[in-house]
Amino acid sequence: MTLQLRVYVPPHPLVKHWLGVARDASTPPPLFKSAMTELGRWLTYEAMRDWLPNEELTVQTPLAPCKVTMVNPEVPIVVVPILRAGLALLDGAQTLLPLASVYHLGLVRNEESLQANCYLNTLPNQFDPNTRVLVLDPMLATGGTMMLAMSELKKRGATPDLTRIISVVAAPPALQKLGADYPSLTIYTGMIDEEVNGKGYIVPGLGDAGDRAFGT
Repeated sequence: MTLQLRVYVPPHPLVKHWLGVARDASTPPPLFKSAMTELGRWLTYEAMRDWLPNEELTVQTPLAPCKVTMVNPEVPIVVVPILRAGLALLDGAQTLLPLASVYHLGLVRNEESLQANCYLNTLPNQFDPNTRVLVLDPMLATGGTMMLAMSELKKRGATPDLTRIISVVAAPPALQKLGADYPSLTIYTGMIDEEVNGKGYIVPGLGDAGDRAFGT
């Protein structure tokens, strides 16, 4: 069976609301960062729906034994925010995955060539092959940054079919590149916009998510 990139745009009303707040150019940095936190929370919620490993247990209620389904704590879960804008999504994601390990990737894009370069990498030398990896990056525009991130993850044993990407806004160039090289990936995004301009920004997008979140 041929694999194909899966991209989900959840119809959750809170995702739509906070995306609207984030898009508004008049939103001040503290509120923009709050919007990103909420988008990180609700998009992670959607991404975890059929992703977390479960186990069947029996517990004792105050009245009788009862079969329950719990998240299996022995299967490693990793969250990888792409610095710096991905940090704005991290707080929301961590409220749902408080026991996940967090590794940082610092990637910066050359504004002329639009090529991404790595300036910080705290990934472990090797991932357990069963590790679930959640990558946080608000904007999937040209795809260069996420392609570099996926390359670094794959070098260390992370498997694309157990990897999920959270983005606030995505665009066709990034989705096409990721789909060509990593067809078993799954992406959750607030919206797919149609255009990337000559400077590599998604249009209408929401501007520079890192600058807006941190007031720079």
